Amino acid sequence: MNHTAYEEDFIPWVETQAALLRDRKFELLDIPNLYEELTSMASHIRHQLASRLCVLEVHLLKCRYQPLRKSRSWRGTILEQRSRIEMLIRRYPSLQHDLPDEATGAYPTAVRKAARETGLAQAILPTALPFTVDELLDFAFEP
Repeated sequence: MNHTAYEEDFIPWVETQAALLRDRKFELLDIPNLYEELTSMASHIRHQLASRLCVLEVHLLKCRYQPLRKSRSWRGTILEQRSRIEMLIRRYPSLQHDLPDEATGAYPTAVRKAARETGLAQAILPTALPFTVDELLDFAFEP
């Protein structure tokens, strides 16, 4: 397979690769670029999970450390992120195993963002994630 097809127009390249797989013409597959795209897809999906966890953690921190400022908007964001995380896990069940690491990994960024959005000093916020994975995903949990 000509590598320039991949570089020139991605969609026809994908369609061609899919047809070659369907027709079992493995010798014609663009293996290096297929490998890159498949690993990139998995990475992108994990990034989506981490990004949604970060937004969720920011808003849970804001609710915990500024309870008098809780708003419908904050609650709406928490609900939206939990719903999107739930959909990701339903679609990609293996992400369930990644949740603890992704939640912990997202937390330092969540702290920085929460501090910036609230005006609180970062030192006030816990250095370790103060919510369990169960709490993060529990639609009834609100600090």
